[in-house]
Amino acid sequence: MARYADKLLADGERVVLRGRQHVLATIIEGRVAWSILVASLAIVILDAFFLSATDDAGRFVRQAFGWIGLALLVIALVWLLKIYVEWYAEDYLITNRRVMKVEGVLKKRSADSSLEKINDAVLEQSVLGRMLGYGNLEILTAAEESVDKYRMLSQVQQFKRTMLDEKHKLEQEAFQIPAPPLRASVPMPQPAPEPVPAPSSAPDPVPEADAAPASAAAAPAKAEMTSDEITKTLGNIADLRDRGAITPEEYEAKKQELLGRL
Repeated sequence: MARYADKLLADGERVVLRGRQHVLATIIEGRVAWSILVASLAIVILDAFFLSATDDAGRFVRQAFGWIGLALLVIALVWLLKIYVEWYAEDYLITNRRVMKVEGVLKKRSADSSLEKINDAVLEQSVLGRMLGYGNLEILTAAEESVDKYRMLSQVQQFKRTMLDEKHKLEQEAFQIPAPPLRASVPMPQPAPEPVPAPSSAPDPVPEADAAPASAAAAPAKAEMTSDEITKTLGNIADLRDRGAITPEEYEAKKQELLGRL
C-alpha cells in the first residue's frame, strides 16, 4: 500500500532515502504518560496485595484506590498509543529533487524544500545521540535562513550526507546541458569563387550582390566559447551562489537565460 508521501511525488521524482524520528523521541515526548502509567500500576498493585479492610469505610477506600488506578492506567495507555501512532505516521523523505516532511495521522501536514535552494545543513549531536545514532538537523538556504529543522532524526548523518549528494547530482545534471554561444558570432570572410568560363559571345558579368549572400550563407558560425568553457562558467556562477556572493534570484535568472537559448 502506497504511503501518503508517495502520492505527492511529481513525474520522474524518486525516493532516495526515508527516515523518521528516533524511537527515543517517543519516550521523551511521552514522559508524562509514562509517569502516569507507572503510578497507576503502583496503585493497582498496592490495592491488590497490601491494602486490607474489614469495615465498610476501609472497603470504600480500597475500591476508590482501585478505580483511580484503573482510570489512570487507561488514560496512560491511550496517551501512549496516540504518541506511537503519530510517530509511526511520520515520513521524512529525500528525493532526487527535494526534501519532504510528512506528519499527522488523520490530518496530514507536508512541507518540502527544493534541493537547489539548500545551501547547507547544521547537524547537532549529543554524546548519547552519537551513541544511538540520532541528532538535530537544521536546513539552511543560501541566505543562511533556516527552512526546516528535524528534531531527534534517526540516522541523521546518513540523512545529511544523502541530501547533499543528491543536491550535487542535480546541479551536475543541470550544468552538463550543452548551451548555445553566449553571443552571435561574426561570419568569417570567404575567398571569392572561381570565375566560370563564359561562352565565346560577350560574357555576362556576375552580379556582386548575388555572390555576397552566398558567401555569407556558406560562412559557418563559430562560437567564441566552447561547451566546456560554458559549463565551467555555469559552475563558477553556482559556486558564487553557494558562497552567498550572488542571490538565488540572480542565479536562477542567469540559469534560465542560458537554458532559454537552447
